Amino acid sequence: MTHTVNEPTVALGFRYALRSGVTCLTLPNRVAVLSAPPRKFQRAGLDAAQLAALQALNSNSTVLVTADDSVSELLAELADGGWLAVTVRAAGRDLYTLRPFAEPPAAPAEIPATVTPSKFLVLHRAGADLVAEHPMSWCDLVVHDADVLAAVSGLAASPDLPARLRRDLLWGGFALAESDCEEHEFTTRSWSAPDLWFHRRSTLGARILDWEHFGPTRWAADRFPAPPARPAERPGAPIELPACDLDLLTCHDVPLTAAIEARMSHRSFDERNPITLDQLGELLYRCARTREVRDDAGFERASRPYPSAGGIYELELYPIVRNAAGLEAGMYHYDSFDHHLVPVADIDSAAVQRLLRMTSATLSGGAQPQVTVVVAARAGRVMWMYETVCYASILKDVGALMQTCYLVATAMGLGIVAQGFGDTAAFGAAAGVAELEECAVGTLIVGSLPE
Repeated sequence: MTHTVNEPTVALGFRYALRSGVTCLTLPNRVAVLSAPPRKFQRAGLDAAQLAALQALNSNSTVLVTADDSVSELLAELADGGWLAVTVRAAGRDLYTLRPFAEPPAAPAEIPATVTPSKFLVLHRAGADLVAEHPMSWCDLVVHDADVLAAVSGLAASPDLPARLRRDLLWGGFALAESDCEEHEFTTRSWSAPDLWFHRRSTLGARILDWEHFGPTRWAADRFPAPPARPAERPGAPIELPACDLDLLTCHDVPLTAAIEARMSHRSFDERNPITLDQLGELLYRCARTREVRDDAGFERASRPYPSAGGIYELELYPIVRNAAGLEAGMYHYDSFDHHLVPVADIDSAAVQRLLRMTSATLSGGAQPQVTVVVAARAGRVMWMYETVCYASILKDVGALMQTCYLVATAMGLGIVAQGFGDTAAFGAAAGVAELEECAVGTLIVGSLPE
């Protein structure tokens, strides 16, 4: 919603603080040096009041400015350079805080009367704060006031909000002038807010410069027990699967180069001669069995044939068998430790049927699959160890598993195709798991090739 913010009549006040990562050194010759590697800024000729203000900031204090003087001039300059977080105040209350984390561009010289929120704007709760983010911005905007929240989100405008808010919304990229439109350019039209936000939030860049809260920090080590490598056992009689003779395969298997060159997606299968129990067992053994588990300072790392971030191996496979020789139809869980299948759900259950109907969109003529392998992630395994990059790491692991399955299926003479979408709600209902504990992250369809 486009909104216009009218000019207020109340005077503004400002509270300043050093932004995260900035240090300020004041020298005896009335010089101050601000540093946030790799950036550095030096200011000379400071008066006593300015030096006192910077010293207060460096002691983790805030400086409140309500009048124009040398201190307000200096602090406004530093805030415009991205060195300070600034809280804008009016009528004795905090409105919002502009919290930089990178060097800003020049502030907009002209402030239009009408602005509209960017489609990439994201509002979320962070601790006690409500934060507005833009994935391409150099700062965050922390909302303290209900009228500001309505204005930032585009739901309403208050006549008491200052033009300064419009300036800061434009400056941070949270809003656009009415003449600008993100739907006119391919680069902004093609990206969605979740995709761009996820991309920027899971990579190093302007927002994330160090490893304090990024990567394998083991943040949960002192708070929560580490999820074990092996999932909880499921009830039901296990179905033993034949193991493979790896020595024989090493001598007689299709060469890797041949498998890579022959690899392709197959969308048609031979219903009269379906995949067999032995073939499914060999595929699972060669692609996804757990070869070993080792302890690493209280965290269980594992080994399987495909690579996984940090040796965590959070992925679980759930074959849904509709037509396979020697195996009753139904949904199973693959126990990668003991190499057997455990029944999970009946083939006629509503949730399993939803999963099967979904796969028909991938196959030629809307056919039914012989075997659908739902790939699920025990997300807590990754999230106990990692920060920020958790879901991105899971998706990378899915890609590694899928390529392994493609090459092994090709070497075995089976057909296989990956599906680019899934129904995680149907999977949760079928498998009887909570989505935040175990969620569907990929789907493979495998079967026998037509003559």
